[in-house]
Amino acid sequence: MPAVSEYQYYEFVAVDRPLTSVQQRELRALSTRARITSSSFVNDYQWGDLKGDPREWMQRYFDAFLYLANWGTHRVALRLPVGVLDPTTAAKYCVGESACSWATRTHVILDLQSEDEEGDEEYEGGGHLAAILPARAELAAGDRRSLYLAWLLCVQNRELADDEPEPSVPPGLGELSGPQRALADFLRLDPDLLTVAAETSTPLKAAPSTAALSRWVRALPEAEKNELVVRLMRGDDAHLRSELLARFRGAAPDERTGAGRTVGELLARTEERWSRRQQLAQQRAAAERERRERAVAAAREQRLNALAGRQEQEWQRIAAMVETKRPKEYDAAVVLLSDLKALADRDGDTEAFRQRMRLLRERHARKPSLLGRLDRAGLG
Repeated sequence: MPAVSEYQYYEFVAVDRPLTSVQQRELRALSTRARITSSSFVNDYQWGDLKGDPREWMQRYFDAFLYLANWGTHRVALRLPVGVLDPTTAAKYCVGESACSWATRTHVILDLQSEDEEGDEEYEGGGHLAAILPARAELAAGDRRSLYLAWLLCVQNRELADDEPEPSVPPGLGELSGPQRALADFLRLDPDLLTVAAETSTPLKAAPSTAALSRWVRALPEAEKNELVVRLMRGDDAHLRSELLARFRGAAPDERTGAGRTVGELLARTEERWSRRQQLAQQRAAAERERRERAVAAAREQRLNALAGRQEQEWQRIAAMVETKRPKEYDAAVVLLSDLKALADRDGDTEAFRQRMRLLRERHARKPSLLGRLDRAGLG
């Protein structure tokens, strides 16, 4: 199949509320070939582009968006209600061109983008957003790890000053959830940078016990509990559970974890870690090469020991192989001659081997294919 000049993949998902029939007609008017349902818009392009602004679509229709292009662009956006994600909190982590955020009257939208000038060898877009999307629910429940990944993307792309302090490091950064790992992979976050960043992250807290939740619920005012049950029964608040869990845990502290590192310190530690890892890899590779060389030498020595005392018979075998004039027999003869040479060098019979080699070459001087093989094997 011939390569196409370009490939672009767009996927939008509505999570909290389905698209109305009017909204679906509006989208259909912009694309006749897109796959449009009450919860999604999916299309790919090889000779064209989306007739719409993803930023505007995120504000009007959708809760998640993923874009992928074969020239190396990866982009993902998530929209959450301001009731579960404070726009000010989002702005502390989304601080550059690679990760930005903005707020409407009802929502805050995170927009993250990774570029790779080498492009993508495999650039099919399907499946990426499904793997990342649950990170949105984790954000809604107060988990800031995805926000920190957004900030780390700006650090990796050198968009921040070296003396810029890092924001609060969320717990569990060293044990990302599956969706968070999918997000980090999609954004091509450097594993060394992520490991260094996680060094000051505390472990995740255990899930609240039933007894603790029961005590908290019993302490709520009766009127408030009634209101919450009504909201639950109406079913029009997709983030009610996240909102309640956030209230149960209390406002997340904005204290700095660890020593309050700077961007420059994180990058320097990452460089050190990468250099150390490269050095260890080189040492392991050298040790493996040495092991293989020892194994080859031991096998060669064993082969030479088996040849010792049988040189005359092997010379006769070589003569028979050469007479066949078949390339495979020539190759086998060269291997055997190489072993005989090594045996002669080991046992001090080099001159005798050279004399027999000279006779062999003279006898078969009209066989250029054979002589070429002998020359390449160093059997001049």
